[in-house]
Amino acid sequence: MHLFSIILWIIAGYVSGSLVWGYWIGRYIYGVDLRTTGSGNIGATNVFRVLGPAPGIFTFILDVLKGALPVMILKYSYANDTNLFLLLAVGLASIVGSRFSVFLKGKGGKSVNCSFGVILAIVPQEALLSSLIWVVVFLSTGYVSAGSIAAAIGFPLLLLLSGKSTIILITGIIISLVIILAHKENIKRLIQGRENRFRIWKR
Repeated sequence: MHLFSIILWIIAGYVSGSLVWGYWIGRYIYGVDLRTTGSGNIGATNVFRVLGPAPGIFTFILDVLKGALPVMILKYSYANDTNLFLLLAVGLASIVGSRFSVFLKGKGGKSVNCSFGVILAIVPQEALLSSLIWVVVFLSTGYVSAGSIAAAIGFPLLLLLSGKSTIILITGIIISLVIILAHKENIKRLIQGRENRFRIWKR
């Protein structure tokens, strides 16, 4: 593959990850700027909390797809000739785009759902197991952030236990660190007991 093609794929991954679906849905459909409402985050959790279940679920699906699609399209475009390093680079570019979106002048979300889409497209078994960790921790605590942090910590361990290659393991550690660092304020609130629990059905 030519260098120009490689650069285009990485740019495509970044642009796809940069798509701020939660912000756009809130701003242009509901007239709400999620950056100034609820938790101030543009991700699916805040969309769910502020706008309701339907837009929240829709945002979740779109955020997963923006991470998964570039990787899947690349994978199926070149089939067995797909370069693993490029596959991982495109996935990481999507996550970087989600975290630092070109559409919001370098700002973005916490990249959890986008990251899930990326790993689902590359290592689906470990992705589903890490999502199970998220579900267990979330249902046990009521904290979305705690579930995300636990899943991020567990993901590289799952890769290690399943014997994945070193480059995939290193990529998994990078993804894990991105998510954990994005949750540093949540971690502080969890320690201080000030983190808000998430309730699916409001009374």
